[in-house]
Amino acid sequence: MTGPFGATSTTDEVLAGVDLRGKRILVTGASAGLGVETARALSAHGALVVGAARDLNKAKAATEEVRAQAANGGGLELIELDLASLASVRACADALVSAGKPFDLVIANAGIMACPKSQTSDGFETQFGTNHLGHFVFVNRIASLLKPGSRLVNLSSAGHRFSDVDLDDPNFERTPYTEFGAYGRSKTANILFAVEFDRRHKANGVRATALHPGGIQTELSRYLTPEVRQQLTGRIERINAANAAAGLPPFTYKTIPQGAATSVWAGIVASADEVGGRYCEDCHVAQRVEGAEVMAGVRDYALDPEHAKALWAKSEEMVGERF
Repeated sequence: MTGPFGATSTTDEVLAGVDLRGKRILVTGASAGLGVETARALSAHGALVVGAARDLNKAKAATEEVRAQAANGGGLELIELDLASLASVRACADALVSAGKPFDLVIANAGIMACPKSQTSDGFETQFGTNHLGHFVFVNRIASLLKPGSRLVNLSSAGHRFSDVDLDDPNFERTPYTEFGAYGRSKTANILFAVEFDRRHKANGVRATALHPGGIQTELSRYLTPEVRQQLTGRIERINAANAAAGLPPFTYKTIPQGAATSVWAGIVASADEVGGRYCEDCHVAQRVEGAEVMAGVRDYALDPEHAKALWAKSEEMVGERF
């Protein structure tokens, strides 16, 4: 049963009665916000969670409550992973493959949002390089550890509606850079990656999905300048105006347990056929929509299978590795 869940459901509500003993689950970004809450909920239900984080000292301090609430054989192990460095990504993935312990679920949760224009250590535009390419290499390198019946869950965002990927200029070498334009590209890439990963692996019983956790006030907003915050406020005002015209309620922020609920719903509770190759939000599969100034839904370009194949090929070209 996928449950009568929605926008206000929490992780504990979604996982009520679920026994995850014996399950091994990897969560990236386990040093703050949604990553910590996701790890807490899963380990509290018996899962052994492998939490990946760039700063292990920060992650250790942030996950004290995760370890305290672990139950029924659940626990937490931390590993170092800097998604903005392919050297770090490859070293982390190689260590996991060498250990040979399979996963039942990988939640690609880590990410950054709307930062000033910059580059990763490999020369990629930072948001595309971190949010997409880092996970693209990491997940593909550990794909052999995903056993039949397992899933990949990519955290995308409603921000994917701001912009499609640009396969001709992924690093903004010719295109004017905007913080949310770059963010939108990376979040669209997260969905397209899930679409193509699902197509490639579903015959072996491994499925993939992407999701929007909801609007949540976390460390994700740490890069927002006053100007960019004003842009975000303007978008929310336009969404609320559109909602009012349609007789819908205004936008409201979610709590962190509400924000992490869709991750555990899509990874654990929903059926694989329901979410595989899809985009989810508020603990259900989203409808296709047009336009950026809407409250919910997914743009067609983010689920286009040929577009997903093209992004995969471009990503392989950029990282110099075939999967």
